[in-house]
Amino acid sequence: MSVIATTKMSSKGQVVIPEEIREQLELTSGAKFVVVAEKDTVILKLISPPPQEEFSKLLAKARFQAKKAGLKKEDVEKAIKKVRKSK
Repeated sequence: MSVIATTKMSSKGQVVIPEEIREQLELTSGAKFVVVAEKDTVILKLISPPPQEEFSKLLAKARFQAKKAGLKKEDVEKAIKKVRKSK
């Protein structure tokens, strides 16, 4: 069931998500969102980590693709160092 509520933005650009919506979605302090704006609409999409099983599958697929491409652990470490130096 949808819950509709109103809120307002503070002078710092902060918006409070009403309590009934936080409870319905089981949101806790520190929850992260993607914010999408389209014309006069703002959408907050909750970012949640994938379930461990799904993450493990993604990791296995990434490792397979890296091996297929001939990447080695040293290549990844070099790439990380290069990016960190450029910042």
